[in-house]
Amino acid sequence: MKAAAGDQVVVETSHLMAHRREGRIVEVHDPDGAPPYLVHWSDTDTESLFFPGPDAHIVHIGR
Repeated sequence: MKAAAGDQVVVETSHLMAHRREGRIVEVHDPDGAPPYLVHWSDTDTESLFFPGPDAHIVHIGR
């Protein structure tokens, strides 16, 4: 998985009580765009370090 600052991360879920999460990638520390990413989550208005799993995908914005 590769991303850049400004891209969107989407985390789908198969759990009945969980919901889809979306966030904007704020920082990418690896020059090749590999995780982890600092993500600003839209549902909680918070930032966290995120290691994407198999249920996540990147939406490249403006590229």
